[in-house]
Amino acid sequence: MTNLDGAHALVTGGGTGIGLGIARRLAEAGATTTIAGRRLEVLEAAADTLRSDVSGADIRVVQCDVTDPEACDAAVAAAVDSDGGLQVAVANAGFGTGGPFLLMEADTLRSVLEVNVVGAFNTMKSAGLVMREGGGSIIAISSIAGALGGRFRAAYGSSKAALDMLVRSAADELGGFGIRINSIRPGVVESEATAPMFEHMPHMIEDYVRQMPLGFVGDPEDIGDAVVWLASEQSRWVTGQNIAVDGGHTLRRAPDLEAGIRGRMGEEEYAKVVKPGFGPNN
Repeated sequence: MTNLDGAHALVTGGGTGIGLGIARRLAEAGATTTIAGRRLEVLEAAADTLRSDVSGADIRVVQCDVTDPEACDAAVAAAVDSDGGLQVAVANAGFGTGGPFLLMEADTLRSVLEVNVVGAFNTMKSAGLVMREGGGSIIAISSIAGALGGRFRAAYGSSKAALDMLVRSAADELGGFGIRINSIRPGVVESEATAPMFEHMPHMIEDYVRQMPLGFVGDPEDIGDAVVWLASEQSRWVTGQNIAVDGGHTLRRAPDLEAGIRGRMGEEEYAKVVKPGFGPNN
């Protein structure tokens, strides 16, 4: 196992789902791990679980809304070591929404960009300012939606594409400080966030799986394993990369959300905003 003993790590959105899986793997590797998020009670429960499951885990908790730059500064300050250094920062907090382009409101687009791009920027900047003295690894959690696009994902896909470019630009600027910055593009992962898809839209999950050469969905710890590698010296010559961890999904096409959207809207309303018969399976 990769050894991160002595490292201090911050994970935003660390109380559930992929963020919790990342925190688990970092703690297992020996890093003092601070999980940040908006809901303190969720974070405290997650910290208790990690301390129970991972022998000797050193877990810290800090409440943070990543859209607030000062809150991100405070989260980084809570995560640093005794010398004020931070070795790993994971900009994981984010959310997505989907639906027909012609029904999307500008405020919806703004809200997604505010969390997924501006929130990640705030986290990366706060961490980068601290890491200037000793270097470090910053990892942003993107999505295959940023690479594949696809119908009904205009806001989410655009936000993740922007995040990937933000990573590349920042990595180019900050490499001189010994700061490496990369993003991970997860495929579909079974977690709290995707539970409704698995429960109510099995056809959608089946389409995801059909696009994966490996033929199975991931779990949060699969993303955590990639984060640990990017956090370690084993990836010391890797920066500015957008790395898919997706079962090979990006070799093929975006999953088709049409059946779920049509079912939610009804045929008559759907036909007003999307031309039937022009999807990826037609």
